[in-house]
Amino acid sequence: MAEYNREKDQVTIEKTFEALIHFITGMEEEEGRAVSEGLDEESLAVFDLLKKPDLSPKEIKRIKGVSVELLDTLKAEKLRIDHWRDKEATRDAVRIIIHDFLWSDSTGLPVDTYTEEDVASKSAEVYRHVYRVYPTLPSPFYDTGGAVG
Repeated sequence: MAEYNREKDQVTIEKTFEALIHFITGMEEEEGRAVSEGLDEESLAVFDLLKKPDLSPKEIKRIKGVSVELLDTLKAEKLRIDHWRDKEATRDAVRIIIHDFLWSDSTGLPVDTYTEEDVASKSAEVYRHVYRVYPTLPSPFYDTGGAVG
């Protein structure tokens, strides 16, 4: 029985080690992708939610800017409120800021490519992401120069 348990522990240890290697490799690929896109990891996540197939280089550049500016706006305003996710008024304000930012001619997504339905859908996706990864600032999900959360 001890021999069986020893073997099982070895297999478990090897599987865990392989999973960690895979996880680290994936993280390195995402960090590399962020650098190649000219974005930090936080902005890259928003960019991935906002982009759609067959965009022109000009549209991609615009969406990258929208991703960075939207995140900066949210962090400067509503996400700074303690326990913002617990307050219905603050949650609604975050939803509205995201939608209005993405719909605006001056700050938003390219109007020739994104319909009103696209903006509503992308707004909802970004809100779900923000709700999940920003319980506090800075986000515990991203390495912001300190320890990884």
